Amino acid sequence: MKLLEKIQFADLDNIPQLIKDFLAGNIEDFRSENFSLQNIEHKIQVRKEHFSSETRSVLSQVLEKQMKTVVLSEKQENHLNMIRDENTFTVTTGHQLNLFTGPVFFIYKILQTVKTSQFLKEKFPEYQFVPVFWMATEDHDFEEINHFKTFGRQYEINEKNGGAVGEISISDTDFIKNFESEFENSVFGTELILMMKEAYKSGYTLAEATRILVNRLFSEFGLLILDGNEMDLKRLMIPVFKEELNNNSLLKESKKNVDFLIENYGKAQVNPREINLFYLSKTRNRIEFDGEKFNIVDTDLAFHKNEIEQELHSHPEKFSPNALMRPVYQETVLPNIMYIGGNAEIMYWLQLKDYFKSMQLPFPALVPRNSMLWITEKTLNKIKKLELTPRDFLNNFQQITDQKVLENQKILDNIQRLENLLVSGFSELKNVSELTEKSFGNLVKAEEIRQLRSFQRMKKRLLRAEKRKQHELVSRLQQLYLTVNPSGIWQERVLNFSVFYADEGRSWLETCLDEMDVLQPNLLVLVN
Repeated sequence: MKLLEKIQFADLDNIPQLIKDFLAGNIEDFRSENFSLQNIEHKIQVRKEHFSSETRSVLSQVLEKQMKTVVLSEKQENHLNMIRDENTFTVTTGHQLNLFTGPVFFIYKILQTVKTSQFLKEKFPEYQFVPVFWMATEDHDFEEINHFKTFGRQYEINEKNGGAVGEISISDTDFIKNFESEFENSVFGTELILMMKEAYKSGYTLAEATRILVNRLFSEFGLLILDGNEMDLKRLMIPVFKEELNNNSLLKESKKNVDFLIENYGKAQVNPREINLFYLSKTRNRIEFDGEKFNIVDTDLAFHKNEIEQELHSHPEKFSPNALMRPVYQETVLPNIMYIGGNAEIMYWLQLKDYFKSMQLPFPALVPRNSMLWITEKTLNKIKKLELTPRDFLNNFQQITDQKVLENQKILDNIQRLENLLVSGFSELKNVSELTEKSFGNLVKAEEIRQLRSFQRMKKRLLRAEKRKQHELVSRLQQLYLTVNPSGIWQERVLNFSVFYADEGRSWLETCLDEMDVLQPNLLVLVN
């Protein structure tokens, strides 16, 4: 296993422009949220002043209770003890409870969180930094998380759902037998199968299964795993939830940033609702206010103002934050100074900066996670034979295909030369005609556009003809593209970690960890 190249996000078409601008420091209001040692030092001081000993005590007790359900490493034991100390801070990532971790970027997020914690400890030795994985146990979209893919097939679990996914009890374990048949002859296949059988036992909840699996993979790195669906933690959110119910504060306070993002980038990643909370019962349903009562959508439940406040104080565990309120919950209960997430996550966190300020809640540094692409030596050699690089398969591949098909085609050069002459000629004609009458310039421009469109049509016809002639080349290019990008999208968003772990075991995890760059998110191309 070796690193082939690091590609900066700025050089990748698939990275949203907002993320590129954020990383480059081009958005003045968000520069203080970038990862720099100066920003981190400031955030440590602010967080230290705004995280009470009472909250730290509650967090410590909850973590100790939850982590007792798994076998702890010495480093995890140390981190549990450190959490009690006022000089300890967290670096956090979070994710849904995808079956057997789902796409492999789940693994990359956690490894980057681990490495960043190690890096900060080196830079700020007077403090402690603990990596935390926040399990999104309260999500209710089971179809998003109930499957994973390997090279050979898709695996799926079928259970009754509708409420918080973390509480779903596992009964369908048929996928384990199929997984075993695919991986039993792999070098580390037995280890993978045992991991799966240990975690996904009949009767376990998805939250329990995910904790067991994540702990098995990352306990040696000292990772702490937190389930936010916890009454003692929710009790800390009563003032925030009450404010949201009564004043719609998140919607109001995030409006400026939402408008900015829509105006400059075309959209906001997540549109805030008037009330950004769900109510948990056997199902998880939105809360809406009709002017008189708080209605639990799609149920017969409804509360008057005094009733819902009483319910909140008596049963805070029944109130569940949505995607935009979850960061507020997380930063309320953790002494957190950094969040590591996918591009979409970072974009909706940015919407919340003013809301955090209004709630006097410190805002963490935001770091987009690294991406990775693993290719075999065989695939790399095929790419090289075509005088291409892996980078070519990660941007506008249709353009690359067109260039390869028309490579060394004299007719294309001639068409381009004549097109340039046409543009030059019309420019000169426009200048001359405007000496006679200014409006004539518009007539000349219209004719120029018409003729240039004709040239573009000729190019497209030529390209189609060449593709028919060079069918074998186009087919090779398409096959290589799908090898690099399964299902036509980045590998990390499709394949499960098992396809890499099966051949390399824990050394694959170590390689991923070693090669990650914590200061500058990149797409890393590695050869195995």
